[in-house]
Amino acid sequence: MPGPADRPEISVIVPTYNQSTLLRATLRQLARQTLPADSFEVIVADDGSADDTADVVKEFGDRLRIGLHHQEDLGFRLATVRNAGARLASGRLLCFLDTGAIPGPDFLREHLAAHAAGDRRVVLGYAYGYNPDAPPWSVAEMLGAMHPEDAVARMGDDPAFRDVRHNALEACGFDPERRTIPWGLCFTLNCSLDAGHFKAVGGFDEGFTDWGGEDLEIAYRLHRHGLVFHFSREAWVIEHPSERDVKAQLDSWRENMRRHLLTRPDPVMELCWALIGINRPFWDWDREYGGLLEVARAGRDLTVAGEIARALARVPTGDRVAVIGCGAELPGSRPLVALDYDRELLDRALAAGPHLGHHAVGLRTPLADGAVDTVVITSRLAALWPRWAPDLLMEAQRIGATVVRTFPLP
Repeated sequence: MPGPADRPEISVIVPTYNQSTLLRATLRQLARQTLPADSFEVIVADDGSADDTADVVKEFGDRLRIGLHHQEDLGFRLATVRNAGARLASGRLLCFLDTGAIPGPDFLREHLAAHAAGDRRVVLGYAYGYNPDAPPWSVAEMLGAMHPEDAVARMGDDPAFRDVRHNALEACGFDPERRTIPWGLCFTLNCSLDAGHFKAVGGFDEGFTDWGGEDLEIAYRLHRHGLVFHFSREAWVIEHPSERDVKAQLDSWRENMRRHLLTRPDPVMELCWALIGINRPFWDWDREYGGLLEVARAGRDLTVAGEIARALARVPTGDRVAVIGCGAELPGSRPLVALDYDRELLDRALAAGPHLGHHAVGLRTPLADGAVDTVVITSRLAALWPRWAPDLLMEAQRIGATVVRTFPLP
């Protein structure tokens, strides 16, 4: 690895696991970069491979500044191995690139160019052929016959060859900051950021030990850290197709989001969890969250203390009670578990009494099964009811024996 005097501009971290053939293809294209070879380094982060991954890395020792981290195979530990690769990296910028993501010759040059506009950016790069639900299998044959830039010249306008995020990106003019959730399209198969910011947020959450969600989770924290998300169509890769169990991956992703919600409740992630678990399009996430923010703005002055008091009058004094949609004021001094999608109103309610609270819509709360005796759902959920009624009821029935809705159906 280079010393301080010859620190590379950017470090490329390539996680891998028993994919030596695809790793060779990725490294071969990194060796073709138009960026001078001494201005970047490659760290292959191996999650316990039993194939010839180490030998493949050695093949490129005379063409790339390359290092290898190998960790014991203790199951799926992508977040852990990416963090280990980042700790070995010495570049000012970190670029995360999946094994099998085949970069174009200007890939790293374009990542650097995108960061030239400011150091508080996360740069997301385009991924031709990336569509886990319907991968264009002709890509493998095409990549075997031509350079990636020739493949893009031939197929770049073909809808079947587009990045699965293409329509969502096109709708915002390829500017993620125009979206309600600017970080919601951050897939770490091709992205880069300042190494200092990566360290400041603590890297990837190593509690993710199954497929899916660790990229959105770190993107969420980077956004809260004050970073902006920029998309570069020029910093592109072609995703080499590989076998996937899509259903198993979706199940794993949803479980990872559930775990995230237990430790860091937030309505934006709650909506993501709900969408990926009930076969609603993930691409509705941004629109759904925008709708929730509109509901929150419209209901900022809606006081529901009276309807909560009337509901509590029918609940035995010793019962444990959760209120979904508590608003800014809770009646009396009875301890309650208070939930609301408006963080400011929830905090005001919690400051006024001996209550527990969670920032949540009520689609998936951090509460355990049977945590309370009664769940009160207030009229602050009325605007969401037509869209989410089955999900809200299912969650209320999971956490409580009795459910009381304080508003009439339209």
